[in-house]
Amino acid sequence: MILDPDALDAARTYKILIATVVPRPIGWISTLSSANVPNLAPFSFFTVACRKPPILSISIQHRSDGSTLKDTYVNIRDTGEFVANLVTLPLANQMHKTAFEHQPEVDEFEEAGLEKAPSVVVRPWRVALAPVAMECKLDREFTVGDFHDHVVWGRVVRFHLRDDVFNNENTHVDTSALTPVGRLAAEYTLVDNVFVPPLEQQILRRYDGARMHRLDARPADWAAVNQKDWSPSGSVLKPAE
Repeated sequence: MILDPDALDAARTYKILIATVVPRPIGWISTLSSANVPNLAPFSFFTVACRKPPILSISIQHRSDGSTLKDTYVNIRDTGEFVANLVTLPLANQMHKTAFEHQPEVDEFEEAGLEKAPSVVVRPWRVALAPVAMECKLDREFTVGDFHDHVVWGRVVRFHLRDDVFNNENTHVDTSALTPVGRLAAEYTLVDNVFVPPLEQQILRRYDGARMHRLDARPADWAAVNQKDWSPSGSVLKPAE
């Protein structure tokens, strides 16, 4: 099937993008409002924009009403600071809780039951149990597209790397010890295997046409994006309290 994006509405185009540009890393962004209220929210339109100086990029849409600015963007715009925390499987449930829209006066750390840790250069708190966190200063911000999505670039001014995942002698991160969580359309994925090509043919044949294994015990063909109450701001079902 060949599709012309100019002939599709925004919702259909968005669903195709988030289902095919996968897996996407999750930037779990912590900020502090001008009134000193902590905020924490995950963003999967997140990547590295530059290596030297190290710059991270976040694309931030509006709230689900299509017009209200998200607290994360407002806080970064007003204070010029944020922290990008790495999401790992032990933190997945709490990360999911922070994906839902809250009022600006709500502290998502408290809402999700997360411990805060102080930063060194910037004022926003870090997620204490995140094995990796990057303190960032706003480098630039601009809007793109018909809906004026905000793109934020932040220069990393401090890396926080947990001792057990960073080998200081060889200056490399033990990626295999991170159990990072990524985004697939309106669902998540656990990165739990690594490889270097070439792979043996029997392994390639085993995975040819195979479906992903679900960790949540739902049917193999179940998809959150197909549910009636799906919304771009979070997954379909709120996590259990």
